[in-house]
Amino acid sequence: MLHAADAFAKTRAEERAALVGYLPAGYPTLADSIKAVEIMIDHGADIIELGLPYSDPVMDGPAIQKAADQALAGGFRTRQVFEVTEAVAGRVPILVMTYWNLVERYGVERFARDFAAAGGAGLITPDLIPDEAGEWIAASDAHGLDRVFLVAPSSTEERIASTVAACRGFVYAQSVMGVTGARAATSAAAPLLVERTRKHTDLPIGVGLGVRSGDQAAEIGAYGDAVIVGSAIVNCYLESDDIPAGHQKLAELTADLAEGVRR
Repeated sequence: MLHAADAFAKTRAEERAALVGYLPAGYPTLADSIKAVEIMIDHGADIIELGLPYSDPVMDGPAIQKAADQALAGGFRTRQVFEVTEAVAGRVPILVMTYWNLVERYGVERFARDFAAAGGAGLITPDLIPDEAGEWIAASDAHGLDRVFLVAPSSTEERIASTVAACRGFVYAQSVMGVTGARAATSAAAPLLVERTRKHTDLPIGVGLGVRSGDQAAEIGAYGDAVIVGSAIVNCYLESDDIPAGHQKLAELTADLAEGVRR
């Protein structure tokens, strides 16, 4: 099992930010989501973030919502995230981003056990706050899993401090107040949020929401420890005529992003 700390040890030694690539498991198909992860790793992704498709993704924008809907329509079930994880684990850390009620429905201890057995590194939980995460904290400790909570521009200093204290692996800085989606410009609030968060932790800080190019990745990589890219990756498939064309676009985009964080 590789953890986020393993990836950050490597990127810090290379004096650069990490590239985190996100894709919903099961999209565009189960087999092709595995292929897509392999493409991202082959072209420079340091950490993979698998989305667990959900029917009410309140934090996600149109691209990720559409991808999740397609995965669910194709028959995707929660347990299949372990299949995808097991198929790609071992080269880079694999984390799952999931809305919390999916884990509760599966069983918190059972989910932690099965994910660890598949070689997973940990969970990113956008709608779970540390105050309500006692069961997950216990299960992640028992199975040696990373737990990544989110901070936002609206977070108070007290909230940032309590959130980072509960994190293991890295901290997810949600750089905009809104849903996910590729944007023409990066968030002006992101540098300040990272600066505020660094006052409370030595953990790496990943910046997400909006990145779609190598230039933007370079911009964020100048102050963040990780650049998290999701909607732009999903759009490789949404905007392609077929899956092979999507794979090609993904290879080109990931290479561009990887070059950006290495600038």
